[in-house]
Amino acid sequence: MKKSIVVLAAVVFAISAVAAFAATDALVGACIYKFDDTFMTGVRNAMRAEMERQGGELEIVDSQNRQPMQNDQVDAYISKGSNALIVNPVDRTAAEPLMNKAKAEGLPIVFINREPYAEVMNAYDKIWYVGAKAEESGTQSGQIIVDYFKSHPEADKNKDGKIQYIMLRSEQGHQDAVLRTEYSTQAMKDGGFEIVELGSDTANWDKVQATDKMKGFISAVGVDNIEAVLANNDDMALGAIEALKAEGYNLGDASKYVPVVGVDATAPALEAMSKGEMLGTVLNDADNQGFAAVKVAVIAADGGAVTEESIGYKITDGKYIWIPYRPVTVENYKEFMK
Repeated sequence: MKKSIVVLAAVVFAISAVAAFAATDALVGACIYKFDDTFMTGVRNAMRAEMERQGGELEIVDSQNRQPMQNDQVDAYISKGSNALIVNPVDRTAAEPLMNKAKAEGLPIVFINREPYAEVMNAYDKIWYVGAKAEESGTQSGQIIVDYFKSHPEADKNKDGKIQYIMLRSEQGHQDAVLRTEYSTQAMKDGGFEIVELGSDTANWDKVQATDKMKGFISAVGVDNIEAVLANNDDMALGAIEALKAEGYNLGDASKYVPVVGVDATAPALEAMSKGEMLGTVLNDADNQGFAAVKVAVIAADGGAVTEESIGYKITDGKYIWIPYRPVTVENYKEFMK
């Protein structure tokens, strides 16, 4: 387990204090929006590990980024007799029908990673959300760029005192895309820099799409004019790096380097940092999100009270379990490598 979990102890109670649950026979059905998402793969692995500790049964299905398929999967879990549901919605705006399916059966439902609207969360007494505040990750990723520019004056290639940057946004309408974009740019402004957006586009969390979009930006504005790249997740950041490497950048020559920052602290991103290809990222704690989701589902399925004491995590407004972000830089990235 990452050393970083210890650092988060002020916000996340010690897991060991709540590890000794009585064995459960709960069957929990989980839907993940798509299995080939690197971050959600980490969440899935953590969910499985936690359920193994709990002794119950966890089934996880791939919704293949199709909301109608996910709706059918929830119906199937209900028909099968699942005792609780964990859902990573394909479309956060479609959470209400899923909540209504669970409510009609009196089943606990835990949404993860994609936050339903407040009115959905307030419409049922057996609903919870486990995730992280996207604005934190935006602020932290923007601050990584600020710190770099302040310590590396040569990063301002044209010496105009401004940061000319590319923004790779994740998914149209996704709250994380909106907030990470907004707060990262605001952090650069708050850091004392004027900023100039040379290009911005959606790449749907995907490395290949991000590579293609980045190649387009390079062709449009010239690689020598790009001073920074911010991406809403690590896969897109790594895609941007592939496009930069094709131009001879980020391969070890300090004169040909564009700082790139992502979000999630995935293993591939940490590896890229170890090679000097990527400036930084922000830990989106997949382990604790997976652990917390299963703990809530099991306790609720067994008829217990979901409290801070019973799950080992702080709860806001009785329904929200927020897992903190943490900036990952060249100074501390080794702490997060497994």
